[in-house]
Amino acid sequence: MQESGEMYLETILVLSREKRDVRAIDVGQKMGYSKPSVSRALARLRADGFLSVDGGGFIRLTDKGSAIAEKIYERHHVLSELLTRIGVDPETATEDACRIEHVISDESFAAIKRSIGK
Repeated sequence: MQESGEMYLETILVLSREKRDVRAIDVGQKMGYSKPSVSRALARLRADGFLSVDGGGFIRLTDKGSAIAEKIYERHHVLSELLTRIGVDPETATEDACRIEHVISDESFAAIKRSIGK
């Protein structure tokens, strides 16, 4: 899966924790993307089995989509925490974690988690 797909899944996960029902417009607003861009991305994720959209337009992650979203979400928080602990200001740590979370290997991430007691 490409980074952009992971970002969409993570955003849907975060939104679903904030509010019960998530629609494409919510995703677009949170990510700062246009409606056509969001529609194309969600259609692709839906076709690949990562999410479903019901008759009311409400988006739900499938088990497959949820697994990826949870993985990326965990990486984001652990990496942000690590960077903050070593002195990076929280805003920069969050931005950097957002980029790193998509490219770090499972092995390196596991080692980071162990090193900070997670």
